[in-house]
This record gives sequence, structure tokens and C-alpha cells, in this order.
Amino acid sequence: MSDIRMGVIGCGGRMGRMLLAEIAAAQGCELAGGTARPGSATIGADLGELAGIGRLGRAASNAAGELIGASDVVIEFSTPAATASHVALAAEQGIPVVIGTTGLSAAETEAVRTAARRIPVVWAANTSLGINLLLGLVEQVAARLGPDWDIEIMELHHRGKVDAPSGTALALGCAAAAGRGTTLDAVQQRGRDGITGARRDGDIGFAALRGGDAVGDHHVIFAGAGERLELTHRATNRAIYAKGAVRAARWVVDRPPGLYGMKEVLGL
Repeated sequence: MSDIRMGVIGCGGRMGRMLLAEIAAAQGCELAGGTARPGSATIGADLGELAGIGRLGRAASNAAGELIGASDVVIEFSTPAATASHVALAAEQGIPVVIGTTGLSAAETEAVRTAARRIPVVWAANTSLGINLLLGLVEQVAARLGPDWDIEIMELHHRGKVDAPSGTALALGCAAAAGRGTTLDAVQQRGRDGITGARRDGDIGFAALRGGDAVGDHHVIFAGAGERLELTHRATNRAIYAKGAVRAARWVVDRPPGLYGMKEVLGL
């Protein structure tokens, strides 16, 4: 069986560089190439040097369409608007996609769902095994404890993260809402400032912290009368996300069209 050719869209970012290194080191995988946004200083740079693994003799480009066509699967960590464009290109060429981009608008989300009618798409706010186990636990706990327990979700990320709450925090909120038989849109409280009044029954609250080089901490707090249950995941190395994304890329090849998550990839 030939190696799976994996392309990296967004190879100039921190996650993109880790993905390059992970694919290059993974048995049964071949690095098809990498692209960066137009005008990026990384265009023309050797992919191996970007990844910190030595020269590979292959340069980063800005031709996403060409990379998609040369790949068996592409892994996409870029920006929301670019993600919507790239997944449409992949659907046109029939190439599976793994998406790790967060902060997509309603229109951009719909573009992903539209593409998933034609190709298999794994879309995950967080590709770590620990977080995906936590998602299942949060749903179970929310269902067991019932509406008398207040739910708050707090997350901490590095100072350069541009979206808040994090995609992972929102996914945890969706899991908690599902456990209660509702939707996050119906119960989310994403900002408190000034005289806000008492907490509304059934709300799921969020707090987003930004600072330093924090990779990603997520805390789900279930607060009841006289006791509190807290579930926490702390990421200390971004390599966990790259490993999970490559695992998802292996899994999604040859799957039927559809929108999948890490729950399916990991068999949870």
C-alpha cells in the first residue's frame, strides 16, 4: 500500500509547522506540500526548515488548489474565510479535508457543511485525545446532575489567539447543552460586565482569558448548592494537536462524504 500524501494548508503558522514535522516523521505518510497565505514571508521557504527538521527540498507555495490536487488528504489550519474557500476547492476536486480552524461565521460554517455533502470532512475544534474524552464526560455529567447545577466554562490561551471563547470551549458548551437536552444557542452567556443581575437559571457561562504563551487550558465547572465539580484539561505542548490531526487524516481517507468529528475518528 502506498503512503498517504498529506498536504498542509496554513504551513507557516505554529500548528502548520508542527504538522509538517509530524507528517514527515509518520510512517505511512508522505508530505505532499504546504501552502501559506498570499504575501506571507514563508512562501518559498523550505518546508523542512519551517518545521525545524532540516531541508526537504520542497518549498512552501500559495497555490492551495494545486496542493489539494496533489494530495490524498489535506489538513487545514488557516483563517475562517480561507477555510471556507479551501474546503470548496477540495470538494470540487474530491479530496478529503481535516479542518482545525476555529471562529467560523455562520456562512463559513455552511460552506463546510455544503462541502461535506460531496467529500468526507473531519472538523474538530480540538484534535487532542484528552479533550475529546472530556467532551463525552461533560455531556454525561450535565445529564446526570440536572438543571439545579450551574455550568461555567473557563479557558486560557496565549496572548496571540484572536477568537474568544475558544472553539474548544464552545464545543464543551455544546456537549453540556446536549446533556441537558437543549442547544448552546438557547442557553449561552458569553459576556458579563457591570450590573448584570442574578445568574439566569439554565445558563452556560463562558470566561475567556488571554496571556503569555499558554497552549490551552479548559475548565468546566458544575456548581451546586454546597458542592462543586470541576473537570479540567491542560495542554502543555501543541504537538498533541498535530498528532491528532494526522490521525484524523489517516482515518478520513476513503470514508464516504459527510461531516465527522474526532469522536468518530477515535471511536468514542
